[in-house]
Amino acid sequence: MNTTERYLIAMLIIFTVPYLAWRLCRLERVAPLVVVQIVGGILLGPGVLGAAYPGYYEFVFTPQVITALNGVAWWAVMVFVWIAGIELDLGQAWARRRETAVTAGLALACPLLLGCLAAWPLLLQGAAWIGPQAQTWQFVLGVGMACAVTALPILILLMEQLHILRQPIGQRILRYASLDDVAIWGVLALILLDWTRVGRQLGFLVAFAVAAWALRRLMQRLQPRDRWPVGLVWLAACAFGADWSGLHFMVGAFLAGAVMEAEWYDQAQMDLLRHHVLLVMMPVFFLSTGLRTQWDVGGLAVFAAAGWLLLAAVAGKLAGAHLAGRWLGWAPGEASLIGWLLQTKALIMIIFSNILLDKSLITHETFTALLLMALGSTVLTVPIVRPKLRRLGLV
Repeated sequence: MNTTERYLIAMLIIFTVPYLAWRLCRLERVAPLVVVQIVGGILLGPGVLGAAYPGYYEFVFTPQVITALNGVAWWAVMVFVWIAGIELDLGQAWARRRETAVTAGLALACPLLLGCLAAWPLLLQGAAWIGPQAQTWQFVLGVGMACAVTALPILILLMEQLHILRQPIGQRILRYASLDDVAIWGVLALILLDWTRVGRQLGFLVAFAVAAWALRRLMQRLQPRDRWPVGLVWLAACAFGADWSGLHFMVGAFLAGAVMEAEWYDQAQMDLLRHHVLLVMMPVFFLSTGLRTQWDVGGLAVFAAAGWLLLAAVAGKLAGAHLAGRWLGWAPGEASLIGWLLQTKALIMIIFSNILLDKSLITHETFTALLLMALGSTVLTVPIVRPKLRRLGLV
């Protein structure tokens, strides 16, 4: 078979296996399809399918096929992160800045602190977990922030599934998650700062600020039909500039969206674009993520690390939410509900971990543990939150 035929076999597997598992096992009440696709990516990777059927795995997932899949995955995740940046509503966060700042700050700081503490036992084991290019503080802060991440796009999907997205409680949670999103990408930029190329990075940030000012003036004068193609050109340019400067192209993609206004686009069209990107392209990203998982230190060690990090992440989010609830005088039960929803990770944490892996700040084993932690946190959300919503009379 030629490369094209093997590529199409891979695409057939990507879109068939997770969907059939999700539909035939009736998993829609537990998790959205994207979560099953992420699990499918792990199962189809070298640690599971590659170990069970190495000949078949090597036949389908040749280096040429993996390169082609990565090209689709890169663009898919750039568009997805760009949309997340556009949908950040910082105006609402500013209008309720005290409540939002207190809640978002505690919901980020507590899991970040526990995650940094949880990283130390891994650090003491040496090269099995810390990447070859990482300094100690980069590894510790990277793992800590991975525990603190809230996946805003997946949070939106879960709250739609729970029918609370448009309710006041849903809008509050979106404000908290939006502010944390900004902080997460800011910390990532700090972690990735390459002091040997700091001049190039500062040059990119200055050029980005000037270009963003010009873009905002231009977009206000354009017809709605012209804003989509101009926005995509802007996305590609920012991603290239960020990657060229030594940051990551996904940092550029997020910045490209964050300086744009959601009101420039029709909300229904934006929702459809996010849905179509998730449906058509993101499954390829999930598989390419699964192809990067490794279990060289042993499956038990990786699962133990994942459980340890999951404990730090969940406990930190719940502690932060309860502290905020006590400070702000929330109604009984609200803090637990908000904490469990904010600990949802999946996509953004996987993207975050991919960047750390790309920059050799973590090993493939740490990446696998973080990926399993993200899946665990997301799968737990709906079964735990649904009865809490009933007790609060919100569904």
